[in-house]
This record gives sequence, structure tokens and C-alpha cells, in this order.
Amino acid sequence: MNNNLIIETKHLTKRFPMGKGEFTALKGIDLTLGKGEFTGLIGPSGSGKTTLLNIIGSLDSPTEGEVIVMGSSVGIMSAKEAARLRKENLGFIFQSYNLLQVHTVYENVEFPLLLLKLSSSERRKMVHDALEWVGLTDKMKQKPPQLSGGECQRVAIARAMVKRPSLVLADEPTANLDAANSHNILQTMVKLNQDLMTTFLFATHDDKVIGYLRRKIYLKDGLVDKIETA
Repeated sequence: MNNNLIIETKHLTKRFPMGKGEFTALKGIDLTLGKGEFTGLIGPSGSGKTTLLNIIGSLDSPTEGEVIVMGSSVGIMSAKEAARLRKENLGFIFQSYNLLQVHTVYENVEFPLLLLKLSSSERRKMVHDALEWVGLTDKMKQKPPQLSGGECQRVAIARAMVKRPSLVLADEPTANLDAANSHNILQTMVKLNQDLMTTFLFATHDDKVIGYLRRKIYLKDGLVDKIETA
């Protein structure tokens, strides 16, 4: 395998049961994504971008074809192997933040590290680093209800980045944010991409996000419609 290749999909097809028939969400997708890319899957609702993101993230499996992430084929992974891939190599950022409301910012960011074999001092250093990346070291003792929407999304980025994953998957990460917060969030992610060489893959139809992407993969009705490189 090419050491710089993070993702490869081969004739990826995904069908879902619908009534007495089925719906084909992805219709033979062929894509590659290399280390350090800042790329987006762009398209309207129903175009297949979130389905593709979920399969790449090993949260779902292909019906046909193959998806290789970090050298492993998602379709033949056991649940334990898929969990290990997510735990060790992937970070996720969602539009709804998915923060634990009763826990502090520090505890939210630390959570992914509790699944790894790390000492408390190692975890503390990594959490502090992540909160420094997103400019929230002064908020670490607060809880999500005390934060603004933009701050919550920055916590979500810190949580995704705290273990320095090879790949971050971001599903409409600016959907609940105003323009100023959106640009701050995106500039933070660009800096992390450049400083850590983390690969970012977005699913989006937000023009603000699209403006930052270095490669744009347009999906339409489950097919790649076109690809543009900045």
C-alpha cells in the first residue's frame, strides 16, 4: 500500500431497504485520499455524502465494493477491529457537538484517551495541548451549558484531535454556527491540518466550508459528479 494513502474506495455501493424495495445511496464510488489532505464531500441532502463518511469511519459497511482505511478493509472488519480503528486512528466532529453535558470541558476532551493505555500525566498533557490548540484552556472547568455554540464546537474539535488521529471526519461541523464562528472554527482546523499533517474529510453543503477546501468532491444521486482541486 502507498504509505501516503489514507482512504481508498473501489466500486463502493451502498443500498438500504425501503418498503418492499431498496434505495441505492452510493452507486459505485471510486476515490482516494492522501495523507494531509483537506477535502470535502459536497452535495445536497440525499446525495450520499454522509453515508460515504459513515462507511469510511467504519460506522457502516458497504453493500458491494471495498473501502480501505489506513490499510484495512472496512467491509471485512469485525466489530472489535472497527472499534480499534476508530479508537486509535480516527477523530469525529459532528454538527450537534455530542458533548457530555454534565461533564467539564476537560473531561469531555479527555474521554477518548480513557480508551487508550495512557497514564494520567500523559492524558493531562494531551488534553492541555488540545485545549491550547483551540484556545480554550481558560474554559476547561466549565460545562457545555455554560459555553457558546462556537466554544462547544471548539471543544468537539479538541476532543477529535486530542489523540492526534491520522484522519478526522467532520459532518457539517459549522451547521449550527454563525459566519464569524464558522470561520474561526475552520481556521483552527486548517492550522491543525498544517501543523499535525492530519487528514480532514468533510461532508458539507456549506459555502463557508467549501471555500477552505483544497479538494472538492461533488456528489450527486450517489455518484461522483466532479472533482475540483484548488
